[in-house]
Amino acid sequence: MPSVIIEVRREYSPEQEVAIIDAVHHALVEHFKIPEKDKHIRLIAHLPHRFACPPQLEHPEYQTQITISAFSGRSINAKRNLYLGIVQNLEILGIPKQYISILL
Repeated sequence: MPSVIIEVRREYSPEQEVAIIDAVHHALVEHFKIPEKDKHIRLIAHLPHRFACPPQLEHPEYQTQITISAFSGRSINAKRNLYLGIVQNLEILGIPKQYISILL
């Protein structure tokens, strides 16, 4: 039962927020093989001055940090595939991969 916090640096519409949560959850279901109903994800939208990021970013408003707390034991391949799945799912929603940080 992984627990996830998604932190963003801008406001999204409620529909966009649900889509972001679902994108991360779908990757967990697919690559960590968690049950579909096992959904423990929070999305936190910070005001820009409360979410520091590298100053050279062209579009800092897209900065997205994902922290996943899970029990150990998953293979390196499962973790790599999870990272790739999350990035691909969020890119579809308009969040460029270079603005996504994932901590597992």
